[in-house]
Amino acid sequence: ALHDHPSISLATKQKIKKVATELNYQPNERAILFQKGKTFTIGVILPELSESFFSTAISVIEDYTYQKNYTLIISQSHDDEGREKQLVEKMRNHRVDGLLISIAKTTANFDHFELLKRHQIPVVFFDRIPPIKNIHYVACNIETGSIAAVDYLLKRGHRSIGLINGPDTLLASSQRKEGYIKALQKNRLKYDPSLIVNCDLTESGTKIALENLISTKRKPTAIVTFNDYVSAFAIKHSQDLLSENVNNLEFVSYANTPMINFMGNGPVASVEQFPAMQAQKAADVLFDLINNKDRDQNAFYQVIIESELVPNHQ
Repeated sequence: ALHDHPSISLATKQKIKKVATELNYQPNERAILFQKGKTFTIGVILPELSESFFSTAISVIEDYTYQKNYTLIISQSHDDEGREKQLVEKMRNHRVDGLLISIAKTTANFDHFELLKRHQIPVVFFDRIPPIKNIHYVACNIETGSIAAVDYLLKRGHRSIGLINGPDTLLASSQRKEGYIKALQKNRLKYDPSLIVNCDLTESGTKIALENLISTKRKPTAIVTFNDYVSAFAIKHSQDLLSENVNNLEFVSYANTPMINFMGNGPVASVEQFPAMQAQKAADVLFDLINNKDRDQNAFYQVIIESELVPNHQ
């Protein structure tokens, strides 16, 4: 009667609706949605909303889901694998219709995503992609961005170029390394493993990585850093060191976040990774998966967005 079913007479409907109004009755939306087999809820798990890249991404996703009349549940893993696993479990318990996720930098085991697969909850990864097969993802072409970054520094006269990379667990770290090596090989320069140092992306980890690099025999005159935050940490520490080994060091980073415009001595260039575009395409893929249950289960979306090196004209 409350939903105006045609099998119920108008008089009966009016009586029932009158009683419902008198009792201040409110329908249980959760029960109704459960009956329909959907919750019209999307989950998003991101490493850190404080990072400009992810705050831009979540803004796009939120606007998109709002237009689709979906509710958004936002969570942060704070780059912790254990927390990420708990959040995935909570998303499952909330019966989200789908999940968008950028994995934590410490995540090395991916069994928790298999759990979602068993419960037929579609998952789309973006930006930080796990190194596993048969997944839906949207990512930026980091390898070509790395080649462009090294080429740019070579054109500026540098011949000893270091790389402060991220954790080995991140696929993006191996992509940066691959591009770095290919750029050197393309320019007929010898690859020196000592010029690549991994770090945990924290300020203290970056300091150690920088000190390790400038203590090598090659003594780099330029450094490619994992992202703009690592670049900021490295630049600050290089200024604090006041050593001849770090004088006139030039940096190129990734993400091209607004922060570099406020740095007095920022990176000379940064690789744009288009967070808004990645987020939009990831959301598009997820809604397509949600709305097309009869699609080929062995066909996976693998969307690659080209990166772009943006010189800093400060």
